Amino acid sequence: MAYMLLMLEPTDQRQARSEAEGHAVYDRMLRFADDLQKRGLLLASESLSSHASATRVRVQGGQARVVDGPFAEAKEMIGGFFMINCETREEAIAIASECPAAEWCTVEVRGLAPCYEG
Repeated sequence: MAYMLLMLEPTDQRQARSEAEGHAVYDRMLRFADDLQKRGLLLASESLSSHASATRVRVQGGQARVVDGPFAEAKEMIGGFFMINCETREEAIAIASECPAAEWCTVEVRGLAPCYEG
């Protein structure tokens, strides 16, 4: 079954790091992705740009409403993801606990499912 590991990080965390610290963190995540790939578990992974450059789109009454970021109410942002394929939810949780990002943010584990499933 496929699972998403979502990196939920504080919105100000990236700016608090030096460039060298940012590269070191990113390199750790690349090594984690490489390990998942070698184990045959990785389906996809990406780091996302800051929420400050995000745009939200919502259609109401047939009209698209576009809102640019940043969003003052946000305390966390999705900083990236890993999509993995493993046998059980417990295995996905165990893999999430291996993720270096779990040291500086929350790693949310979610199974993939159609939107009509509860």
